[in-house]
Amino acid sequence: MNTVPRFDPLAFGETALKLRSFRHEVLSSNLVNADTPNYKARDIDFPSVLEARLKGQMDPTSLGLDLTHQAHIAVPVRVGGPNKMFRVPVQPSVDGNTVDPDIERGHFVKNSMFTESALSFLGSTLRTRLSAITGQPS
Repeated sequence: MNTVPRFDPLAFGETALKLRSFRHEVLSSNLVNADTPNYKARDIDFPSVLEARLKGQMDPTSLGLDLTHQAHIAVPVRVGGPNKMFRVPVQPSVDGNTVDPDIERGHFVKNSMFTESALSFLGSTLRTRLSAITGQPS
């Protein structure tokens, strides 16, 4: 029997917020390096990374630790974020840099709006749960 996984708004909100923050860092790095020769613009595939994280699939940048004692707790160790992909340049430059500042600013602003909405969603979820716990409307 196939069962549909239950949607957990807290897990979704937390995961989306962390990934949006990581993508913000990647896009910031692209903008900062817009004049660096041979710098290649990077980004992450947000929908597929979010889906993989929500399904509980192990992040390829996490390492499992060897357990040498039965009382040890298995915890993945983070060594970075999601795999970064290179952005295909719209117009090649002479110095080999693939950053188009206008495109990067557009992605940056769009990601900022999505980050704000993820934060709002998470805050709303927390207020709803707090209201349910205390019995008082938020």
